[in-house]
Amino acid sequence: MQDQPEGLNETYQRLVNRHFKRNATVQILNGMFGQTGVRLVQAPTFIPAYLFAISGSDFVVGLARSLEASGRIFSPFFGAALIGHRERILSTTLILGVLMRLQILGMAMAGFLLSNVHALYAVTAFLALMGFFQGMSQVTLNSLRAKVIPVKRRGVIAGARSFLAGLTSALVSYFAGAYLIENNVLGNGYASVFLMAFAIGVAGIAIVAFTCEPASVKVRERASTREVVRSIPSLLRNDPAFAKFFVARALAAFGRMAMPFYILFAATRMNISGSELGLLTLVWMIIPSITNMVWGILADYKGHRIVMVSTLSLWILSHLLLLFVTDLLGMILFFALVGLSRGGFVQSGQNLILEFGRVENVPRRLAASSAAVSLIAAIGPVLGGAILVFFSYQSLFITCILLQGMALSILVLAVPEPRKKPF
Repeated sequence: MQDQPEGLNETYQRLVNRHFKRNATVQILNGMFGQTGVRLVQAPTFIPAYLFAISGSDFVVGLARSLEASGRIFSPFFGAALIGHRERILSTTLILGVLMRLQILGMAMAGFLLSNVHALYAVTAFLALMGFFQGMSQVTLNSLRAKVIPVKRRGVIAGARSFLAGLTSALVSYFAGAYLIENNVLGNGYASVFLMAFAIGVAGIAIVAFTCEPASVKVRERASTREVVRSIPSLLRNDPAFAKFFVARALAAFGRMAMPFYILFAATRMNISGSELGLLTLVWMIIPSITNMVWGILADYKGHRIVMVSTLSLWILSHLLLLFVTDLLGMILFFALVGLSRGGFVQSGQNLILEFGRVENVPRRLAASSAAVSLIAAIGPVLGGAILVFFSYQSLFITCILLQGMALSILVLAVPEPRKKPF
C-alpha cells in the first residue's frame, strides 16, 4: 500500500508532509490528555466499583455498561453522515469531543448532588449519552487522523499516544484510588475522580484545535444517515477482505463482556481497598503505555494484522489465567497481561480499518466496524450478567475464550494483510 491512499494528489501529500511534525505532536498530546480522561471512566475498575457500591447488583453493573455501548451502536453512522461530504472535519470533531466529555461532568455532578438511587439512574443515563457521542467522535477523530498522518507512520504515532496516555493514566489512576476514593474527597471520592477525568479530557480535546488539516481532494456526495446505513452491505460485498476483518473484530469484542466483572470477581477472592483499586487500575493503564509503543513500531514494519493476531492470542491467554487467580498478585498479573494484549488489539484494529478499501470510504468503514463492536459490547455485559446470575464467573470467562478463539481463527485463516493488496 502506498504512503497515501489513492485519490490524494501530490499537493495534498506535500501539505501532509509539511505539517506532519505539528500534527503528530497534536495527536500525541491529545492521546496523553484526552485518552487519560476517558480511560479513567472506561477502566474496568472505578465505574463498576461505584455502580456496585450504590446498587449492590452485578446485573446493574453489566446493564449500565451495556447501555453505554448501546449508545455507540448507531451513532457512528451519524458521525459518518456528518463528515463524509466535508472537505474539512476539524470543527465537527471538536464539537463532538466536547459533547462526549460533558457527560463525564454530568456523572460527577450526579455523584455530588444526588442520593444513591437517583445518582444510579443519572450515571447510567450519562454513560449511555457518553457512548452515543463517543460513537460519533471516534469516527470523526480517526478520520481526521487518517487525513493528517501517513499510513506508515500511524503505528508509531499511535504507540506514542498510548505510551504517554498510559503513563499519565497510571499515575492519575493510582492517585484517584489511593487519595480521592480512599479519603472520600469532597464527600464523594468517585465523583471527584469523574470531575478530574472531565478536566483532563477537556484539555485533551482542546489540543486537537491546533491540527493543520488540508482540504480533502476526494469526498463522497452528501448522504443522510439512512443512506449511510443502507450502503454498508454493498461496502462489505465489494471488499471481502474488510468483510472478514469486520466479522473477526466483532467476535473478538465479545471478550469485553467480562470486563465490568473483573474487579467484582477479584472482590470474591480478596478484600479490595481504595489503594488496591488504584493499584490494579495503575497496572491496567501502565502496561499498554509501555508495550503499545512496541506494537506500533512492529505494525509500521510488518503491518497491523500481525499485531492484531498476536494481541488477540494474548487476550485469550489472559482469560485462561483468570480461571486460576486466587490472590492480589494473581490479579496484578492478569491485569498486566490483559492490558498488554487489549491495548495493542484496539490500536491495531483501529488502524487496520483505515487501510482497507478506498479513502473516501474511511468514515463508512469506521462507522460499520464501530457499530458492530458496539452492538456486541451492548449485548455482552447483559449476557455476562445473566451468565453470572445463572452460572458462574468461570462460565463467563470460558465463553469469552471460545468466542475470541473463533475470531482468532478467522484472522489467521481468512484476513489478508491489506498493505500487500493493491487498491
